Amino acid sequence: LSVGKQPPLILPHQVTGVAPGTVPMRIKTSQSSGDRLSQTKSMVLQDPDLPPRPISRHRRNQSQHNIGGAGAVETPVVLNGEYLNKAKISEGGKKLRKNWTSTWVVLDTDKLLFYKDSKQEALTNLKPGCSPDGMDLCGAVAEWTTEKSSRKNVLQITTSSGSEFLLQADNYHTISKWHDAIKRTADNLSKGAARKASDKPGIRRANSTEYLPRHGLPSKTLSLPRPAPESLCTKEPKPEHRRSLMFKSSKLTYSMSDSADKNGVKNRLKKFITRRPSMKTLQEKGIIKDRVFGCPLLALCEREGTTVPNFVRQCVEAVEKRGLEADGIYRVSGNLATIQKLRFLVDQEVEFNLDDSQWEDIHVVTGALKMFFRELPEPLFPFPFFELFVEAIKTKECKQKVQVMKKLVLQLPKPNQDTMRVLFRHLQTILTCSQKNLMSTQGISIVFGPTLMWPELDCGNMAVNMVYQNQIVEFILIESPEIFGLQKK
Repeated sequence: LSVGKQPPLILPHQVTGVAPGTVPMRIKTSQSSGDRLSQTKSMVLQDPDLPPRPISRHRRNQSQHNIGGAGAVETPVVLNGEYLNKAKISEGGKKLRKNWTSTWVVLDTDKLLFYKDSKQEALTNLKPGCSPDGMDLCGAVAEWTTEKSSRKNVLQITTSSGSEFLLQADNYHTISKWHDAIKRTADNLSKGAARKASDKPGIRRANSTEYLPRHGLPSKTLSLPRPAPESLCTKEPKPEHRRSLMFKSSKLTYSMSDSADKNGVKNRLKKFITRRPSMKTLQEKGIIKDRVFGCPLLALCEREGTTVPNFVRQCVEAVEKRGLEADGIYRVSGNLATIQKLRFLVDQEVEFNLDDSQWEDIHVVTGALKMFFRELPEPLFPFPFFELFVEAIKTKECKQKVQVMKKLVLQLPKPNQDTMRVLFRHLQTILTCSQKNLMSTQGISIVFGPTLMWPELDCGNMAVNMVYQNQIVEFILIESPEIFGLQKK
């Protein structure tokens, strides 16, 4: 570059108004438009015999190449504190329970700091020993997310260590400002780390001042040390610790004994399986007792010597004794744990009394009765009769519909027919107190429709089947005096 004509050197004693021996700090010359740039003289006086050193006046040389020689560095982004909703959902790759908290967030030059409130930030500045929670933004990724939370305006930050944070604000402008600032800071830190890594010229060999190139094999000019003779390189083996020797020996012994134990366990299991008793033998010895819940209706009635299960009769008697006026009887659910306890006693054939204080809640009794019918392997309306009852309910003429229903009920097995008669007579009794228990025929049919009948294969429309189930139970309940020969109450 061409250098302009330099101004003559001015000695300190030649400056007007400056005493000899003093040092001027700055001298400005404005001879031309190109000499507007201020020139700062050195604090050390130059030798007048030496020629003056040329000063470059090119602005590019003074603005860019004087900054470390590595190019311009972007100004770090810093945001003052602001209240945001924060949740930490992962730490080191391990998922955490999401818990939203309002946090005072501050964006520093290289990290994001979290304070409980603005007062904690001021206290931390006064006491340097108190460090707040935060995350390092070097290598972090900031992105919008809608899958990690149902809230709107959610920002997800994933750190290089595998931790994940969520930041949220109701105002989109606020959270967008933080998104842009965090993303810019993370990008700047990543670029700075990559620039530092690329500036390293090579890798220095240990105990040497020589550098190896970063890529490829060493050059021929580098003198590599020759391998020493084998006799000189042999080192005495280090004596192994006594504990390590014991561990190795015990590990070897354990592995041998472990394989032997496994073979022994397999042999014992094979012998047990081949010699195990049959189900019939276990039932005869009383080890396995027949269940009540989940047992086929025909088998249960045959075992008890009746056509109506004893548990059904006990529940009906208890409800008619103290539950006819209970609000929402059969509609309100009882405590499931108490219902399961009652079921366990029934299955174990343990004597129980439904008038006991532990069964004081009548909804527990009604819940157990509904569970009994739901867990039948085949419903009270058997599978082969499901389509027949559906076709019967489609009959338009009422009297003909009653006769078809009555004919189908008479075709049912005796236990199904008698149990159905007892149940529908009981439901008729419930309807006599409808003004107090607030139960109607439609409400009872909604409860007992899916409980008493369902198709063997759910291949059709479930909603349509449910409509037919409710209609069938409601019609039989209304016409039960005619269908079962009951007396009207």
